[in-house]
Amino acid sequence: MTNKRPGGELATRPLHFIWICDCSGSMGVDAKIQSLNTAIREAIPHMQGVADENPNAEVLVRALKFSSGAQWHISQPTPVADFKWVDLTADGVTDMGKALTVVAEQLAMPPMTDRALPPVLVLISDGQPTDDFAGGLKTLLDLPWGKKAVRIAIAIGEDADLDVLQKFIGHPEIKPLQANNSEALVNHIKWVSTAVLKSASSPASQTSGSTSPALNVPIPTPSNAGPGTAADVW
Repeated sequence: MTNKRPGGELATRPLHFIWICDCSGSMGVDAKIQSLNTAIREAIPHMQGVADENPNAEVLVRALKFSSGAQWHISQPTPVADFKWVDLTADGVTDMGKALTVVAEQLAMPPMTDRALPPVLVLISDGQPTDDFAGGLKTLLDLPWGKKAVRIAIAIGEDADLDVLQKFIGHPEIKPLQANNSEALVNHIKWVSTAVLKSASSPASQTSGSTSPALNVPIPTPSNAGPGTAADVW
């Protein structure tokens, strides 16, 4: 039974967590896509643990993939307790702008409600957009929930476009996370799945009216991902 006070302050509020994954052909090089699959799969129990500690937030997870076009990989907002990862494969180009447009469709009201918590959007890419990234980003940020979302980006390898990922984040104090090996990727994914999710689902993030990600949801300092092994560098 949900613990509700008069006015519903402690009623469970949905928190949408969306993985936005680059599945272009270059992700198939050096086993990057396999490393991403492993990292997200290993992060799921950590996400479930954080959700258990924050009963007033209903964490709903899904995933979008983009390469030549963009499609929902796991389309239904799935309670994190029931979430299971399905492996991605790599092929095609990098239609990142289309991906942001597809995400924006789900952040409109409806299907979003005004009682949701700020969604968490995690963009993971190893390359440069091959379509209208600026247009897709504008579509996302023109929506109140797109603007309020906690936007985190992970750059895989040295060819990732850090400027584009910084524009997606949209805040000078939050930088793209650089993953140049599988170990770093696992650590970054775990950080997003735990520290960021915990911050976003805490009561402090339930204040409304702010459009600044720094004020809306305080983002913790990322942990050092470590250098990994010299033989395992992207």
